[in-house]
Amino acid sequence: MNGGDDGGEVAGSGRGEEKVKAAAAAAGALEWKFAQVFGERVAGEEVQEVDIISAIEFDQSGDHLATGDRGGRIVLFERTDAKDHGISRQELEKMDFPISRHPEFRYKTEFQSHEPEFDYLKSLEIEEKINKITWCQPANSALFLLSTNDKTIKCWKVHQKKVKKITTMNVDPSRMMGNGSINGPSNGFSSPSEGVTSLRLPLVSSNETSSVAKCRRSYAHAHDYHINSISINSDGETFISADDLRINLWNLEISDQSFNIVDVKPETLEDLTEVITSAQFHPTHCNTLAYSSSKGFIRLFDLRQSALCDRHVKLFQEPEVPGSRSFFTDIIASISDIKFSKDGRHILSRDYMTLKLWDINMDSGPVATFQVHDYLRSQLIQVYENDWIFDKFECCMSGDGQRVATGSYSHLFRVFGCAPESTEATTLEASKNPMRKLVQAPSRPSNSLGSITRVGKRGAESSGVDTNGSTTDFTAKLLHLAWHPTENSIACAAANSLYMFYA
Repeated sequence: MNGGDDGGEVAGSGRGEEKVKAAAAAAGALEWKFAQVFGERVAGEEVQEVDIISAIEFDQSGDHLATGDRGGRIVLFERTDAKDHGISRQELEKMDFPISRHPEFRYKTEFQSHEPEFDYLKSLEIEEKINKITWCQPANSALFLLSTNDKTIKCWKVHQKKVKKITTMNVDPSRMMGNGSINGPSNGFSSPSEGVTSLRLPLVSSNETSSVAKCRRSYAHAHDYHINSISINSDGETFISADDLRINLWNLEISDQSFNIVDVKPETLEDLTEVITSAQFHPTHCNTLAYSSSKGFIRLFDLRQSALCDRHVKLFQEPEVPGSRSFFTDIIASISDIKFSKDGRHILSRDYMTLKLWDINMDSGPVATFQVHDYLRSQLIQVYENDWIFDKFECCMSGDGQRVATGSYSHLFRVFGCAPESTEATTLEASKNPMRKLVQAPSRPSNSLGSITRVGKRGAESSGVDTNGSTTDFTAKLLHLAWHPTENSIACAAANSLYMFYA
């Protein structure tokens, strides 16, 4: 996706939309509407592999959005809609109703983060594809972010630079010759016939600004396997990077040294039974982190216990139902992504078939399980033979912790309500008409595990086709999406197109 070529298309709003939104709110489900699209494809247009989006991330304020693609580029967008819509503070205070608005973003800048490389020692090609992006704390009006491909992490500084232009010359520029002399006698130092009364230096102005990206540090040569996660610590000074077998702890200011804090590599690779799939720092406790594994486990660690986190504080796993094991059980149990809630109380995990919500104070099982595409259970053989069963879907959670979302096939994504009595299970399409494939699936009865929690499988479908009754398009994968940190706004990637929706 090239943000510079497409300014984005914006949707409008009206009273009719507000009425629909009010009705949906009364029913307990959000009414999602199309906001913008960047890099929209024309019908029949072939998508270049390097343009496919591979990472999406909002910054902490929600005013900036970063996307990375398989070509190693990062595109930044900034929010443009005024928070007060041009209305004065006095007028806002007099109003007894909230002003409805939808977020609007515009293209800010783009830069080449990674280039394809070749490891001559291992005879291995290193792709330029951006695997993950995470934002650092801004400083002095400059933005900072980390990006990584399979092997190298880079810290980027994006700031506004004034563009200097010469506005006033000593003489009329039209009378200047190619070598810079003034038209007149052959002597280049001669003056025009009317003469120059005084010698003045050209005036330089810098009214315009442009965004400039600069690589401040490169964190390399610390991972033998492909990096799948990077996460900033709440202390703003350190971050972790994770590959299949190790997690390293870095200081942002030191690029040539890291500390290995998790190592699951056995003495011989023949004894390998699981790999690390995702890792995240706790949003507020700088000593706490969690990582997920291909076995469907989530381990919580406390850095205060030891320098090497070889013993977990808590282990989260779902109890296996007797008689339910099959050839695919371990494969679909592999967790592809985890996210902490904003308050750090819950962990959201995504495996191939489901979303699970975990309470970090209770490791006996998930407090809720959401079926993403249960209709695929009858097609697992086909899905396995075509390697679709190994697709890595991401997940996200709203800032208030009331809803979760994740992607599926046919460019669909699903939004579920997390409130105790919520039955919200909405299916949306990454298009200008997101509600075209709306399915409001009833929830299954919840099975209480006690007064402090609940468990229920919601959003399940039994048919062998997708939620619109059509054949599933396994090539149209919606793997990457992000939820705005403070508002009900979702950005998701459909191939090379970035779609944004709001409710």
